Amino acid sequence: MIKMQVIGNLGRDCVVNPVGGKNVINFSVAHTEKYKDHQGNMQEKTTWVECSYWVDKTGISQYLTKGKQVYVEGIPDVRTYQKNDGTTGVSLTLRVRDIRLLGGRGDQPLSESPAQEPVAASVSSPVSDKSDIQEFADDLPF
Repeated sequence: MIKMQVIGNLGRDCVVNPVGGKNVINFSVAHTEKYKDHQGNMQEKTTWVECSYWVDKTGISQYLTKGKQVYVEGIPDVRTYQKNDGTTGVSLTLRVRDIRLLGGRGDQPLSESPAQEPVAASVSSPVSDKSDIQEFADDLPF
């Protein structure tokens, strides 16, 4: 089995389509890599991955909006297609097995996989008072 993992930003809002009694959530993820070329100049390369997530429950779809950072894992596939100018194009696609929303400010990371419900990661609250820090430091064994 070949497995691919991608961390990137959604290029557009997802689209949910019913297909043969199941639901498929389609979205695209962009991963941008920065590197120096052989002359020392900074370069940027963006790779787009078209994703299909076949699932019964579509609760995560409301969070899959343009610009959100996600982690997706699944089985890759390369597809060829005919472009408008007659040449052959190639696209990288991913049949998603696991997806996780990577939180930013104010976001709580969520994950969803076929075997489990979405799970909200626990986020610790910041300490509100400096005295709380001092009390905690006094309890340290070293």
